[in-house]
Amino acid sequence: MATLQQNYQNFMQNLAQAAAKAGRPSESVRLVAVSKTFPAADIRTLYAAGQRDFGENYVQEWQDKAESLADLPDIVWHIIGDVQSNKTKAVAERAHWVHTVGRLKTAQRLSAQRPSAMPPLQVCIEVNITGEAARHGVAPEEAVDLAAAAAKLPNLQVRGLMCVAEAGADEAALVKQFGKMRVLLAGLNAAGVAADVLSMGMSGDWEVAVDCGASHVRIGSAVFGRRDYGR
Repeated sequence: MATLQQNYQNFMQNLAQAAAKAGRPSESVRLVAVSKTFPAADIRTLYAAGQRDFGENYVQEWQDKAESLADLPDIVWHIIGDVQSNKTKAVAERAHWVHTVGRLKTAQRLSAQRPSAMPPLQVCIEVNITGEAARHGVAPEEAVDLAAAAAKLPNLQVRGLMCVAEAGADEAALVKQFGKMRVLLAGLNAAGVAADVLSMGMSGDWEVAVDCGASHVRIGSAVFGRRDYGR
C-alpha cells in the first residue's frame, strides 16, 4: 500500500513538472489511472489518496470492480478498451467516459442505451494515428466526420480525440503523431464540435504527449507497478 501511494505521489509531482515545462498549468492535464489487472483494493487505495479517474480496458473486469466499489460516490470510470456490440448496454448504463469510439454504430448504440435520466456519456473518437492494420480506431481523415455525426446523437457529448502512439517510437515520431492529433482536434472545433480533450500518452510516452497538448494521460504501470497478467 505504501509503495502504491508513493508511486502515485511521485507521478503526480512528475506530471505537474512536465506541465510546467510545457508552459501549462498542472490542472490542464488529468491522470486516468489505468487499473486493468489490478484489484479493487488498489483502486480504493488511490481513491483515498485523492485520485478519482480510473480507466479499464475490459468491460467484464470493470463491471466487477465497479460493483465492489459502488460505495465510492464520485469515482469516475473511463472505458479505454474496444467496446464490442454486446457490451455497449453495460457501458452506457454505468460508465462516465468512453475513449474508444471508432465506429458510428458504436456511438449510436451507446446513445440509444444511455438512460435519459443520466448525464450525457462523455466520449472520445479513437483515431488510428499510426495506420497499423491491427489497431482499433478510425483513420485520421475520417475522424472529423465521425465526431460530427456522433455529436448529433442525443445522449452523448463528444469531448475530443484519443490515440495510442506507435510502440517503441522515438521522440520525433511521437511528436509527429501527437501533433497530428492536435491538428485534428482543431478540425473538430472548426467543424462545430466543441471539443477540448486529447486523450494520449501512456507510461512510456506521456511526457511527450503532455508537451504536445494532451489533456488526459492514461497511466498504468508507472502508478500501479508492474502488471501480472496471470491474475
